[in-house]
Amino acid sequence: MPEAETPGVRPARPWFRPRRPRPRSRAGEARSQHPPAAAAENGRPDGATPTTPPSPAPPSSSAGRGLELANTVFGGGSFALALMLYAGLLNSAAYYAYFHIDTLAIGFDPIELALTSLRLVTLPVLTILALIVFVAQFLRLLSSLNDSSWVVRSLWWTWRTMTRAHLVIVGVGTILLLEWNRIRPFEWSAPLLIACGLFLGQSAGNARAAARGKFWARTAPLTVAGLFLIWMIALLAGQLGREQAVEDAAHLDRRVEVVVLSTDRLSITGPPGLGTAEDLGKGKHYRYRYTGLRLLVERQDRYFLLPSGFNRDRDPTYVVQDDDSVRIELYPGARGR
Repeated sequence: MPEAETPGVRPARPWFRPRRPRPRSRAGEARSQHPPAAAAENGRPDGATPTTPPSPAPPSSSAGRGLELANTVFGGGSFALALMLYAGLLNSAAYYAYFHIDTLAIGFDPIELALTSLRLVTLPVLTILALIVFVAQFLRLLSSLNDSSWVVRSLWWTWRTMTRAHLVIVGVGTILLLEWNRIRPFEWSAPLLIACGLFLGQSAGNARAAARGKFWARTAPLTVAGLFLIWMIALLAGQLGREQAVEDAAHLDRRVEVVVLSTDRLSITGPPGLGTAEDLGKGKHYRYRYTGLRLLVERQDRYFLLPSGFNRDRDPTYVVQDDDSVRIELYPGARGR
């Protein structure tokens, strides 16, 4: 029988409280039921998820642009320097050939040849370069304008017409090549027209140039056009060199006057502009004196001299080696007006 409760007295509590089971998630039950599978999946004995290492930061875009710019400047500078050496050599060869001298015999260094090419920077050359830059920038401007304007449409139509008619330009240049002797001294215009026609044929405005993936369709015409441009530069450099030589020969009195003193007689005789050898007497170390000479160029203690009133068809160019038996005196030439 149950004990009777005493009125006013509370029943005693048990000395322990039973623990209630905690609810488990399904994921926890799966891990507890299959611990080897979880460990095999992540490769760790405790089944923890591995931490993915951070990916390296992508390279800076500014560094890539700087490298690309450096490569462009280096490549363009190397090509420009090689072109300057080539043009300077041809210009100097044509100039000194007028005075019966081989350029290689003088002994110019590459820097001097490159600086000599600056003679080509004349008004026609600057005009052509300015026209090329203008056309390139003008096409870029047209591409950014609204095509709805009739002015822009007319300009684009003109440009596309020129590109489609590139074979006509090449044909005109070829005809000028056949009439080589009649177009002098503008023979350099023939290869220039052919090169321009070939470049126009490969421009984006020509629909026929859309054949991609074929070597002969794009690379071959561009290579031939580059060769014609190099030929044009060679012709222009030679022409300017000859014109400069003729100009200097006509005003030879403006060049430095040279007096040669020697201990023995020299073989400097003949031309009308050359003074007779003056004998200063036996008591002089430098006994013979030669006047009427003008300085053309000096390299490696060798003086290339021209007689006053030089005539290319009859007069020679003298080469005097400066040593102990010769003394060279230089005097200013006449001032040009």
